This record gives sequence, C-alpha cells and structure tokens, in this order.
Amino acid sequence: MKSLVQITEVLKLHEVKPEVVDSDIELFFHTQFASLAKNRSDCDLTENWPSSSDIQILCRKAAGFFIYASTVIKFVMLSENCPPAEQLNRITSLPQSTFYEGRSGIDILYTQVLKQAVSIIDMGDEGPHSHFRTVVGAVLLVFNPLSVETLSDLLGVPAVSTTLRPLHSLLLVPTDKSTPICIFHKSFPDFLMDPKRCTDHHLFIDPPIHHREILLSCLNVMKRRLKKNICNLDDHVLLSEVRDLPERRMTCIGDTLGYACCFWTNHLMGIPGNGPVVEEIWIAIDEFFTMHLLFWIEVLSLMGDLDVCVHSLNNVQQWYTLVSCRWNICSENHCLSEPTSPTGLLNRC
Repeated sequence: MKSLVQITEVLKLHEVKPEVVDSDIELFFHTQFASLAKNRSDCDLTENWPSSSDIQILCRKAAGFFIYASTVIKFVMLSENCPPAEQLNRITSLPQSTFYEGRSGIDILYTQVLKQAVSIIDMGDEGPHSHFRTVVGAVLLVFNPLSVETLSDLLGVPAVSTTLRPLHSLLLVPTDKSTPICIFHKSFPDFLMDPKRCTDHHLFIDPPIHHREILLSCLNVMKRRLKKNICNLDDHVLLSEVRDLPERRMTCIGDTLGYACCFWTNHLMGIPGNGPVVEEIWIAIDEFFTMHLLFWIEVLSLMGDLDVCVHSLNNVQQWYTLVSCRWNICSENHCLSEPTSPTGLLNRC
C-alpha cells in the first residue's frame, strides 16, 4: 500500500496568510449578524447594524482566532436580558479588553485545556502547578519573545518543552528550540492574569510574583556570565573594525545574557515597591551595581543597545524612589537603613 506520507499535505493553520483568515472571519461576522438582525424581531436593529467600523474592531480583536469570533457571536446573540446592540457595544467600546468575551465561553475553554495540560506534566515532588506557573508566567511576561532553549537557560528549568507541549492549542511552540515561542491570542494572557476570570489559584499567573522571578533570574545570569572584555577583543579596538562582531556576540553573549542585560529593569518596574521581597531585590541590585555595572555597560555597547543603559538606570531610580518612600524595616535585632540610590552606587563604582 502506498505510504500516506507521500500523498499527504500538512496544513498548519497558523501559517495561513493572515489576510485570508481575516477575510474569512469578516465574512463570518457579516453572515452571523445578518442572521441575527433577520431573526430577532424583538430588537430594534438598524439596517446597517453593525457598522463597518465595529466589524473592523472585531476582526482586529479576533486576530485570526476563530474561537474568539465564535464567542463574540454567542455573547451578542444568546443573551436574553440585554439587547444585541448593547452587548456588541460592550466589546467594541473596550478594544483592548477581552473580559466580556471571556465570560461568554473562552474562559471555560481555557480552564479545561489548562487543567488537562497540568495533569499531563510530571514534575515529581516539585508539583506541576508551581512549575507550570513559572514557565507559562515567563512566556506571558517576557518583553521580547524567547525560544524554548533561551527560556530554559534563563529560568534554570530543564523541562520547558515538556511543560509547553500540552499547550500547543494556546501557544505556538516551534519544533526548532531556537525559534521564539508565540502567543496565539491576547485573550489567553488576559485570562490567566485576571483573578476575576482565572478563579483556579493553581493556574492564576500573578504578574508581580513572576516579574520578581524573572528579574532574579536575569540578575543571576548576569552575575554568572558578565566579565571584562567578554568578546575577547584587542585593546583599544573600534567596534567598527571587528569584522566578526556578530559572531562574537552570539558566541560570547548569546540570547539569554542579551535578554537579561536589556530587560531586567523592565521586570523590576512590574514589582510593587513594598512587601517582603523588597529587601531581597534591593540586595541583589546593590550587588549587581557594585560588582557588575561596568561589564553590563560593556555588553550593551557591544550589542549596540547603549541607550538601554540610560532607560534602565531611570527605571531603577524610579523604583528606588518608590521604595524609599515606603521602606521602613526595623526591629530589635535588625535595622535596615535606607537603600543607597543608583546615583550613589554609580559614584561608588
């Protein structure tokens, strides 16, 4: 019998041209709303309802996600107590929010998929929920999409692929471990990071907690890997004269250290300036500025991202100002004085 592999064509939906998917979704909206307007004699719907601008907003929000489009239709059409026009306005008036669509069915779908995914993960004594939150929280909160390989290296977690494999319907996890992981639709992180929608605390991703985890991971990576003349350049050489600089950057710096150097203060800004973790964070930052500041600046220069240094120091200064206004930790056996400002640390270096 002829092998099916030779006569089988694999169609990957996420690789279909976006304009083709958008066209289909737009047609779906037009057809469904036309049917609603025809069959709901109890509602006063104008002939041109919904407007073309409303349809465009819905298409942008759907972002190629048919389950989102289907959920919008259910939310608008099946509500017995609210007029369809009012239901539609709830969605189009908040173009960046997916709250109302979630109430209509997406949240239930996400919960079912995630619970099944967590049940598959076998992490031994560590427990699957904590591991799940660490990995998925990082996927959702990193400021630049990372590959499985880089994410595993940054977090110090060896089983990232195992954790993400059951989530193939929610995340694009490439078979090539060096290709970035992508989120299919904004409603997924919206759901996981909203306690009113994700009511299972085992699944809920609390952004401040995971920003802290990623920040400390970034600081640990920089602590271990930053060093003087990291790319082994000749003394006094101009970067423009180093012909193999891109190759040296990839070999000596790499994606993990590069991400840590560029984005660690972005994660810092996601952490409140109070609570029990503040002391731990500031001690780690103080050590970083004392021991690794110049090496960090060197890496940013080699990457062509020296402007990041200015923005990062500004972020630290803002966070320091917030902390210094709230931080008052004293006891009989321990008294922590006000932390040194970034300016003071720079002067000390």
